[in-house]
Amino acid sequence: MNKPNFQTMSRQELHTYFLAHRDDREAFYAYVDKLHAEANWIEMPPLQSPEDIENYPEFVERLQNSSKQKQKDDAL
Repeated sequence: MNKPNFQTMSRQELHTYFLAHRDDREAFYAYVDKLHAEANWIEMPPLQSPEDIENYPEFVERLQNSSKQKQKDDAL
């Protein structure tokens, strides 16, 4: 069986492939490499309390936008 070309797959395609082939280390590393290349996350230190989240408005905004987008996608 030929393996797919992980370099040409989208992040979502790699994610789906890896979930179906969890023992495929090459797919896992390709997925992690793609996540790092896209770097679309916000880094922040661990929270000491739930109220600390208020100190990271950009994180809260991204989380809310992500939730709204998921709701739109689910409605389709």
